[in-house]
Amino acid sequence: MIRTFAFDVGETLVRDDRYWASWADWLNTPRHTLSALVGAVVARGQDNAEALRLLQPGIDLRAAYQAREEAGRDEYLDESDVYEDVRPALAALREAGARVIIAGNQTVKAAALLRALKLPADLVATSGEWNVAKPSHGFFERLVVEAGTPADEILYVGDHPQNDVFPARAVGLRTAHLRRGPWGYLWADTPTVVDSADHRIDSLMQLVPLAAR
Repeated sequence: MIRTFAFDVGETLVRDDRYWASWADWLNTPRHTLSALVGAVVARGQDNAEALRLLQPGIDLRAAYQAREEAGRDEYLDESDVYEDVRPALAALREAGARVIIAGNQTVKAAALLRALKLPADLVATSGEWNVAKPSHGFFERLVVEAGTPADEILYVGDHPQNDVFPARAVGLRTAHLRRGPWGYLWADTPTVVDSADHRIDSLMQLVPLAAR
């Protein structure tokens, strides 16, 4: 039985378009160029931050985040960033009696922005708040504690195999791989994902029958 549904954030609940566009503008680079570089590092299996390092070798990402914040050009989210199936799916899961948690690799500020969206969730938390990030097993162990249910009664939903599916499974959670965003589409049919994910979905609404069981 699945009692808790936990969700990754970027390209699972919200689009990353604004995030990468803002970085391209900050680095004075055409948005298409950075988008293509993100795709390239994804195909290589690298962390997406490598796209920024390709554009600006030696970049200090922490300092760049700080500079953007001081310039008033840091993180921002609004309803237009939320995928269309998110609110109805999360609401339906809660109506079915499941606990809904949003937990991903985001900053402390991103956590506040997510809470301001008032999505149908029982808990919103980020790696910045927990001081541990995916794919560390510690992130998922903290999630189990916050959920208050055994690991095998939690389904973690995400688009990124190496950050979501594989480490969550290693900690004993059930997993759902979402075909969405560059990571979701690129790795969806690879044998390791097919073998590791308990569920492979194209829409969050496909989760609702699992809660009804």
